[in-house]
Amino acid sequence: MGDLVLRADDKGVTTLTINRPDKLNALNVPVFQELEAHVADIEASQDSVGCVVVRGAGRCFSAGHDLGDIATGEKLPRPNYQPLVIERLANLPQPVISAVHSHCYTGALELALAGDIVLASENAKFADTHAKWSLTPVWGMSQRLPRRVGKTKAAEMMLTAQTYSGCQAEAMGLANVCYPDDSFYDDVAAFCGTMLENSWFSLRALKKLLRETDGLDLSAGLAHEIYKSEGVGPDMQERIAGFGKK
Repeated sequence: MGDLVLRADDKGVTTLTINRPDKLNALNVPVFQELEAHVADIEASQDSVGCVVVRGAGRCFSAGHDLGDIATGEKLPRPNYQPLVIERLANLPQPVISAVHSHCYTGALELALAGDIVLASENAKFADTHAKWSLTPVWGMSQRLPRRVGKTKAAEMMLTAQTYSGCQAEAMGLANVCYPDDSFYDDVAAFCGTMLENSWFSLRALKKLLRETDGLDLSAGLAHEIYKSEGVGPDMQERIAGFGKK
């Protein structure tokens, strides 16, 4: 692995840190190549990785797609490369947490929306600026943002290119929680730790159930839940026995 995406593992939490702080973590092709390599390894590490946190180094989460690369023309390893990497991140079996502080603009927001849960600091700045640069999204904004905040709020964000704070993001449902700046990463760690006290089997099964039933009507969704259930996990008996001892 290189040093554009750093990996740290602690107590079942794998943290992937975009590491171009001198460029405000602008997203270029080499960043996505390193991100994809980490994702591939995490896919095969379900016993040791309970959840994944994506964050940025230094001053912000990410200022977005590197405009310099767009201007000069990117050399992609294969067509539609970045959205495919984002989709692979989103489809990891483990829960994915996007931990957003300061700038999270456009391409960075599309990356953050791959998270099952978005945790924001008060100083977070969310915006979709495609319209500002005469661009249209190809990394998932038009699909993931409306599903997160609703069609009308997504239209507002996309058409105005306005910036929204962490507290505003929480109020609209873009962020699940907004934490104080000075305790942000401690709060993110505590959130992950509490989640990982639950069965990792269930975390993966629940994520899969939510993903596979997204967009289904009620009857089809209920049938899927009943007939395509993952069943019970290998730790069920131990957990129930432990509860009885309390």
